Amino acid sequence: MYPVVFVSLGPGEADLITLKGLKALQSADCIFYPTTISKDGTKKSRAFDILSELGITQTLIDFHVPMNKNRSLAIQSYESIAENIKQRFKNNEKVIVVAEGDVGFYSSIHYIADKLEQYNIPIDQIAGIPAFIACGALAGIHIVKQEEKLIVIPGIVTSNDLQLELEKGNVIVIMKTSQSEKAIKDCINQLPSATYHYFENVGVKDHEFYTKNIMDISMRKFPYFSLMIIHK
Repeated sequence: MYPVVFVSLGPGEADLITLKGLKALQSADCIFYPTTISKDGTKKSRAFDILSELGITQTLIDFHVPMNKNRSLAIQSYESIAENIKQRFKNNEKVIVVAEGDVGFYSSIHYIADKLEQYNIPIDQIAGIPAFIACGALAGIHIVKQEEKLIVIPGIVTSNDLQLELEKGNVIVIMKTSQSEKAIKDCINQLPSATYHYFENVGVKDHEFYTKNIMDISMRKFPYFSLMIIHK
């Protein structure tokens, strides 16, 4: 029996997948990839866009990831996919599940992996580039240097928390900045001497945005696919 392989696609640019990941995709029998559905019913999937650009033509199976703070619907979707994967595993198919960024770094497909482990199905992971690493390259910065500590915040945080970490000399990465937009802007107002690197849609051609101008950041509405790196 082949293990189920979780492949990291990287932050969005097809060329940023690893050779190991690409070879796994090319040898797969079927590939599961996440999609979201907009309010008008349109399906969107960065994962599918990456697979298409890479020329992957094997059986592609999408699964809907509800974008809702109530995770019960998403968990139901993941459990359904795990059941599908279990049957294909029993048929000795080479099954791959893909995720943007790195599959082991704040990736919600861990729900699928957890369920497969309950079924005693072997799993392999192929590492990738998380979004904040790609952001650092886009900005041409060293994210951390020498003895600096890196604090990664996955969403909600207070302005006081941010200031406290910066006063300690720590570098902060904030993922999903739309969940903490007010706190970030309050921190900018209260600590304007820090350096705020703000990113949107990194790795997505013609949609990337980067600035460290605090006035521009303060005036901007943060979308879902945004990220910030803050240095004191």
